Amino acid sequence: MLGAPAAGGKIRLETANGRFFVDCADEDCPRVEDVLSRLMGISGWAKTGRHEKTVEAVLRACVEEGQKLFSRGVTTFKIEARRTDKSFPLDSYGLRSEGGRAILDAVPGLKVDVRNPGGLIKIEIREKAYVYSNAQKGLGGLPVGTAGRGLLLLSGGIDSPVAGFLMASRGMGIDAVHFHAYPYSSLEARQKAVRLAEILGAYCMGIRLHIIGFTKIQLRIKERAPLPWTTILLRMAMMECAEKLALLIKDKCLITGESLSQVASQTIENLTCTQSRIRLPVLRPLIGADKEAIIRKAETIGAYETSILPYEDCCTLFSPPHPVLRGDPREASALYEELEPEVLIEEALRDCETLKCGFC
Repeated sequence: MLGAPAAGGKIRLETANGRFFVDCADEDCPRVEDVLSRLMGISGWAKTGRHEKTVEAVLRACVEEGQKLFSRGVTTFKIEARRTDKSFPLDSYGLRSEGGRAILDAVPGLKVDVRNPGGLIKIEIREKAYVYSNAQKGLGGLPVGTAGRGLLLLSGGIDSPVAGFLMASRGMGIDAVHFHAYPYSSLEARQKAVRLAEILGAYCMGIRLHIIGFTKIQLRIKERAPLPWTTILLRMAMMECAEKLALLIKDKCLITGESLSQVASQTIENLTCTQSRIRLPVLRPLIGADKEAIIRKAETIGAYETSILPYEDCCTLFSPPHPVLRGDPREASALYEELEPEVLIEEALRDCETLKCGFC
């Protein structure tokens, strides 16, 4: 709940009986509400004031909330009440009936509708009295960080930010890695990934984005590998590099935006190839999702418009015209070893750039 204005314009957090109270000045409310709208692990919030625990003060607050509803064009309302302090003179039924009567007397344009109300006024009698009518639904899920940390392979596309969001909603703290191949991929493509990390980080209490140059590795693949295998081998190198980074920063798993059979590298056989040389678990929250559902979620979290900007990432630029569709892991491993990528991967990790994105 957003409480009464804090002294000195500071934002203060309190906890009491299953509630969090954020005390802030009126000018800070938009900022606080924006943060709450992106905070995992809360069912909802409302802006309220702390009222004296008297019948008169509660009824006066009910009238104020009724007037606010009517000023917004609402014509019907319902009251819900909860009395934690049993010493208060009115029980829950009394709060509902007396509060409704006070509103009907003071705001003639409002009517009661308990089945389909245009507005809902809530009364809570705790250590103080709280009356509010602007309750907002939260994201729910689990608080970020309660389920360990994972490393997200963040491309510039639609899928990976959604995958990161879904894992964050299950309580996982998110780090991210982005591979770029400058000058074959543009600086705009790199900045696009940074912007996606900023958007996702706003839901994850911030993200550390690790940007790794993969140009030498991609050129090695292009020079030595059979053309149909280039995408799979590139993904194998990315997975190995990401695992080394995850172990270095003590993340427990990798996260990707892969969806089964969405593109050639995401057939079950090719997914088996790309993860065949790593030991950390790979979480794929989108594996059974269709593209339309992924797009809707990307729009909801505000990532879609950035994801569709026409700046191609390194995977797209080096895609073969006729890729292998059902690769054999043993053949993939043999081809990968011929690349001798270890030294190049270690060099790429040494030159890794780390940015803080989306921190409040």
